[in-house]
Amino acid sequence: MKAKMRFSLKAGERIFINGAVLTVSQKVTLSLLNEARFLLESHVLQVAEATTPMRQLYFVAQSILINPQDAEKVMGAFRTLYDSILLMTTNEPAKETLRRAGDLVEADRIFEALKLIKTLFEPDERSVAPAAAAVQAA
Repeated sequence: MKAKMRFSLKAGERIFINGAVLTVSQKVTLSLLNEARFLLESHVLQVAEATTPMRQLYFVAQSILINPQDAEKVMGAFRTLYDSILLMTTNEPAKETLRRAGDLVEADRIFEALKLIKTLFEPDERSVAPAAAAVQAA
């Protein structure tokens, strides 16, 4: 059986697979042979780093991926935050990327959505960040 995904982890590194947290004691290469929901530790945004609206959206979306048992509850928070950010975003290309990310989340393609949301971090910090208080108030 051919591996669907192959990656290497360093000693002490964590990976989140289907809601489980795995850590390795030594360098290892893993091959996933079937479909799995996973996130490498290097892609995980910590709550203290969720300092802008786009980073907050990424954090909520990653929560759906990391904790699939709470996905339905978290999806409501994602939709509320997503709608608020979409309303306050004036940059049309960013808005279109955000819409595509929202569609991916709705289609349960969270990892792909995270990649798109991450591309919006820089513009978010320059042009949307002053409206962060509005999102938090929403």
